[in-house]
Amino acid sequence: MDALTGATPGGAEPRAVDGGRGVAWWSEAWVLFTKAAGLWIVMALVLLAIVVVLSFIPIVGGLALALLLPVFIGSWMLAARKVEQGGALEVGDLFTCFKGDRLTPLLVLGAILLAAGIVIGFAVGALGLGALFGLFAGGMAGSGGGVFAALGTGMLALLAGLILGMLLTMATWFAPALIVFRQQPPLEAVKASFAASLKNIVAFLLWGVIYIVAAIVASIPFGLGWIVVGPVLLLTAYVSYQDIFGA
Repeated sequence: MDALTGATPGGAEPRAVDGGRGVAWWSEAWVLFTKAAGLWIVMALVLLAIVVVLSFIPIVGGLALALLLPVFIGSWMLAARKVEQGGALEVGDLFTCFKGDRLTPLLVLGAILLAAGIVIGFAVGALGLGALFGLFAGGMAGSGGGVFAALGTGMLALLAGLILGMLLTMATWFAPALIVFRQQPPLEAVKASFAASLKNIVAFLLWGVIYIVAAIVASIPFGLGWIVVGPVLLLTAYVSYQDIFGA
């Protein structure tokens, strides 16, 4: 048993929960957020600053960001459990997984996600490029059918991007938590995350409806609402993990 998390290493069979739990994840995450709202916001702002700085570094910054995001999320999961168990949240909790034996598997997870993102980008980009050439060629030839075919390909590219992005999210939603709490190997964590998300697709659809509403509201006042919605969003990952996988 892990002394920090209280979890036993190994896999776990995901539970199928009631669809309404997708709404409850938000309310329970909000309760967890209010226990240390100020520090959760500070941690989110620190993470945002790191993301912005890395984003301005050509190529290397983007690669580093892709690799490090699972490490930060894993640290956030540990911080959530700490607060849930009555511990005092600290800004340094954002960097917990940068030390110890969790760092390497979380970096490997980042590499897996990076590779998957590149493959998706190429696939969608190829469809989009084909649509662009088709639109140009159809316009030059004065072919209405060619233009409509190109537009159809463009819509297909957009749809493919949305579907592949959703599948990637399903495969990664629980993966950091499974690594830090159950010490699962990265690839196994990805598979377990996808299986759990698929088993609870109704709950995630309801979660998604709440997310869309929250995102719209958060974006209205110059995006300032994301200062709160961002931390709560990450906490829903922890709450849903607890619900579906347990400790």
